[in-house]
Amino acid sequence: MTTLEKVLYTAHAHTTGGRDGKSKTDDGRLDVTLSSPGTSGTGTNPEQLFAAGYAACFIGAMKAVGGMKKIDVPADVSIDSSVDLGKIPNGYGIAVRLDITLPGMDRAAAQALVDAAHQVCPYSNATRGNIEVVITLK
Repeated sequence: MTTLEKVLYTAHAHTTGGRDGKSKTDDGRLDVTLSSPGTSGTGTNPEQLFAAGYAACFIGAMKAVGGMKKIDVPADVSIDSSVDLGKIPNGYGIAVRLDITLPGMDRAAAQALVDAAHQVCPYSNATRGNIEVVITLK
């Protein structure tokens, strides 16, 4: 288990009703209705939130690594993220795919940036060894 050396930020959310409920952050910046995947509900689901969060965090990690290594990360960097929900032997699990686009970057430099970001991204560090994460440079 990894222990934080210093807390930089703490997010707080209040959730009711589970997959068919509501979730709201204490600062009011996020206020969402939740719906189970595959239902006719109008809300988002935890897998969609995880997909968006992981992608945003990974782009942040690429920018942090780029800054440290004096590498310009393209302004139009993007990630198409997918989070699969499925059965595992004793319950349910998830798997993640990140398809990364770094327009205009040399492929070798882009791959080195992605590899370095995968080592520092908090989501990558939290999931490493726990779930399947496939990262593809497009």
